[in-house]
Amino acid sequence: MSEDRPRRSGSNTTADRALQILGLFADDRLTITVADLQRELGMGRSSAYRYLQSLVREQFLESASDGSLRLGMRVLDLARLARQSYGVSDLALPLMKDLADDHRQTVLLTALIGGSVVCLERQEWYGQFVRLSYEPGVEMPVNAGASALALLAWRSEDELRSLLARPLQRLTPATLIDVDDLLGRLARIRELGYAVSEGEVDRDVLGIGVPIFDAGGEAVAALSIVALASRLDEAQRRRALDDLRGAAERVTARLRRAGV
Repeated sequence: MSEDRPRRSGSNTTADRALQILGLFADDRLTITVADLQRELGMGRSSAYRYLQSLVREQFLESASDGSLRLGMRVLDLARLARQSYGVSDLALPLMKDLADDHRQTVLLTALIGGSVVCLERQEWYGQFVRLSYEPGVEMPVNAGASALALLAWRSEDELRSLLARPLQRLTPATLIDVDDLLGRLARIRELGYAVSEGEVDRDVLGIGVPIFDAGGEAVAALSIVALASRLDEAQRRRALDDLRGAAERVTARLRRAGV
């Protein structure tokens, strides 16, 4: 039971303490009190109140009906995002491998995390002789490339203007940095249902990207093939788009069945 937990020790930075407090929650403890922090974390009463008030203010905790505190909406939001990212990766990876082998190119899975487009997964054809530098966990340009644009095209204009308010880098002569031009581009992508970019991030690289939707109809990830433009003729590009669409639809259908 939770009362049998040993008192915790370690660093006393604000971040450490906040994480220790959140770590008190478990299946057998859905709420906490000031007394719990005093007993298990060795905190003084005034310090315990101060930390709890800060967590409530940031919506990581909220008041329960009996006066104790339970996990707040920010934690629920983070849990939802974690389920989406892990679920998408688990579902997409086998399909990404098939796409990489069938088309002999690099396949990427991207998501919008904290206002940044991030590469979640990368799958390469085992015999690929040109390695493209897109590593999992790396932040990607928000204003260029099919991997990003296929993800952003389904966001509202207000959200897009907020995301694009940062200084935008012109990576190549083909890179768009004007926000209105980008909004027009994203509107056309949304009408088509897919994004194609050529020479926007790297001069010689072509990207084809399609969105993956969750149960609520939100574009939670994008699946894309990136390749040297010279390696994909028009027929290969059409086939890549068809296969990407099929894979994205399969992941979307599974996410919707799971209610994610």
